[in-house]
Amino acid sequence: MLYDLRTYHCRPGTMPLQLALYAEAGYEAQCRHLGMPRFYGTVETGNVNAYVHLWAYENASDREARRAALYADPAWRDYRARGAELGYQTLQENTLLKPAAFWQPPARS
Repeated sequence: MLYDLRTYHCRPGTMPLQLALYAEAGYEAQCRHLGMPRFYGTVETGNVNAYVHLWAYENASDREARRAALYADPAWRDYRARGAELGYQTLQENTLLKPAAFWQPPARS
């Protein structure tokens, strides 16, 4: 399993606008190709002008294939172009995580 933790920083006061744009134009396309995120939320301490999402993949090849399909999707490309034009995001950080050998994901309820 490979986890992809993504952190996006927004200009102060624009995060609600960015999240509204994503909900309207990006979420469905992203989930169509990547599956449902394991987590999607806002930062409550530290840089509060940030939001994070966590995706799970079988391995690096699975991640690469799914992300290639995502970036080939016209709806996703449109969302990215609209976001770039509006300029709400200021920084993106990606962290790829591998689980420790002893860790097992909790059962879903």
